[in-house]
Amino acid sequence: MRVASVPASHVYVRHLSEPGGIDSVVRLADPAPADGRTVPGGWWPPLMLEPGWVSDNHDKFDVFHVHFGFDAIEPAVLTAVVQELRTHGKPLVYTVHDLRNPHHCQSEAHAEQQGVLVTAADELVTLTPGAAQIIWGRWGRKCYVLPHPHVLGSDRIEQTRRADDHFVVGVHAKSLRANMDPLPVVDALVDIVSALPNALLQIDVHDEIFDPANHWYAPRTGASLLDYDRHDHVRVQVHPYFSDNQLWDYLASLTVSVLPYRFGSHSGWLEACFDLGTAVIVPGCGFYDQQRPCGVFEFSESHFDAESLCRAVDDEYRRWVLGTPASRATWAQRRTERVQLAAAHRHLYQAVLA
Repeated sequence: MRVASVPASHVYVRHLSEPGGIDSVVRLADPAPADGRTVPGGWWPPLMLEPGWVSDNHDKFDVFHVHFGFDAIEPAVLTAVVQELRTHGKPLVYTVHDLRNPHHCQSEAHAEQQGVLVTAADELVTLTPGAAQIIWGRWGRKCYVLPHPHVLGSDRIEQTRRADDHFVVGVHAKSLRANMDPLPVVDALVDIVSALPNALLQIDVHDEIFDPANHWYAPRTGASLLDYDRHDHVRVQVHPYFSDNQLWDYLASLTVSVLPYRFGSHSGWLEACFDLGTAVIVPGCGFYDQQRPCGVFEFSESHFDAESLCRAVDDEYRRWVLGTPASRATWAQRRTERVQLAAAHRHLYQAVLA
């Protein structure tokens, strides 16, 4: 079976195939823009979702599977793509990764885009039971609930974790995308971590927020983050995007990673931490706590409870003091899960083609 995935190159999609490269499902490569253009963050715009691509390439694929990448595409354009699929008899599968787009300040645009895809899809997939329940309540559509596959390779997952000399709490503000609000979280953590012996707070942020020509320019928040470096128990690091290996090294250097998200749904970052054995503390919004074992604090667009964050950090600190490791994937578990995910997707594609 030939599947046009949007996108195909993302690690989530790549890890839906059988380990070892033997799979009856063949996913088309992402078509590269002829003019070399990218969108903020370095992604190629998804050419498969441009009007005419389906008609021009319908003989090259059997199933069309949308994951993400339609952030800037108008609902009318998505509707036109759906019509092209119908014209050429190509089934549509949509995996609902985000019920609220983490890159959009407001929810309306994503809701309209998603309405087109959910309504038109022959089958739907999502990652957690909570997301499936929302989709049923909002659209009356049932979903396959299939977990997020591993993010790291087997060598990293099997790598022995270095003993932590310090209890390191990390907050990575990345490029301050719309759903991130690190300042109240960091404000609270400065005090929380200061009360814990041998504890450090690590704050990271991308350097592009200090570039006036960059899409992500945010000098005021950047200056506020830099100011935390005045505390002896706080380290602030400004740097370009990590390479994959740099990111894995960074995550493995943390005892716990705190996600400063006001809204969202699911997280690949959380899955990478699970692969590495780094504990994660997640906000109560979205469905992060249904993905893997993690601590939870109350954080949403309307509410932040610093006491719940303190309790979650204290719980992880007690585990660290006692030498109790965080929940961690094994390669055997992740490999079995991936084989099951590959089989589930093959079954799904066969069903929509029947």
